[in-house]
Amino acid sequence: MFSAARFARIVIVALILVAAGICQARAEVTLTGAGATFPYPLYQKWFKDYASLDPGVSFSYQAIGSGGGIREILAGTVDFGASDKYLSDAELKKAPGTLLHIPTVLGAVAVSYQLPGVTRTLKLTPDTLGAIFMGTISSWNDPRLLRDNPELALPDQPIVVVHRLDASGTTSIFTDYLSRVNELWGATLGSGTSISWPVGVGAKGSGEVAQQIRATPYSIGYLEIAYAVENELPTAALKNRSGTFVKPTMLSTRAAAAHLKKIRGDHRVSLVNQAGKDVYPVVGLTWLLVYQHQKDAAKGKKLVEFLNWELKKAEKMTSTLYYTPLPKNLADEVAKTIRSITW
Repeated sequence: MFSAARFARIVIVALILVAAGICQARAEVTLTGAGATFPYPLYQKWFKDYASLDPGVSFSYQAIGSGGGIREILAGTVDFGASDKYLSDAELKKAPGTLLHIPTVLGAVAVSYQLPGVTRTLKLTPDTLGAIFMGTISSWNDPRLLRDNPELALPDQPIVVVHRLDASGTTSIFTDYLSRVNELWGATLGSGTSISWPVGVGAKGSGEVAQQIRATPYSIGYLEIAYAVENELPTAALKNRSGTFVKPTMLSTRAAAAHLKKIRGDHRVSLVNQAGKDVYPVVGLTWLLVYQHQKDAAKGKKLVEFLNWELKKAEKMTSTLYYTPLPKNLADEVAKTIRSITW
């Protein structure tokens, strides 16, 4: 039989242990981030898998588009931003500290469509792709499309264009490409995370773009390749600089980086319209945006540990989700950048 005094001591010890457990749980570091939807399927898995390896850290990420990620990191309301568009010199000057671009993966911006009854791959040139999104090609049986796709029975149906409504790095990559390969596009619409679309319906995030295409016969839109694959959407073959029609794959995405001759020390570089017959022409890096000096030492340490992990250990996860790992020369330079982070 327990005496009343002994029972009381046991209860007190138990309460102390419970309290210690609660304090330990509350001591967990939460890294907050916001931004790009382009890499979100991959980041979601990375955050989950890394948190299972290190119970001392958790992640809270809002996929609000690259424009939102840039806005939040400049305001200092998140620990990291995520963007498929690198910041300009003018934007970097607005930052309250030295802001680093940490490339994570490469990805292809696919052009997906819904053409009932058409099972073979649609081919698009820089001229026809630009004309569709400018509205000057408005029917699927336009002679210019028939010329490049003689084997397809393209219907006499109006084209429904789907584009991003939010400030988007995917839009930045797509319009950067069109500005470089389509003279009229470059002179009128230009490039950026958001532009004044002359035609089409808007959707927020690549996921909504995919849903809109699936729900709308005779539609066409642009989105990150992982969303196209996940939603079983066909992807067009685009004519590259070598005159070859190429579909977005891991190999054709990797080829874009392989042909890049020089990478800037700050990792701000465009990969669109690279040379090479096997290159898919609409490819981009995606970056995590972090401050070189971390004001919170605990968060800074956990952030650096995560960045080193994703750079060295996550290649298999990258490929299974249709993203392309960084080429070794770039990965080596990124490792040096990560080592420069202090707290």
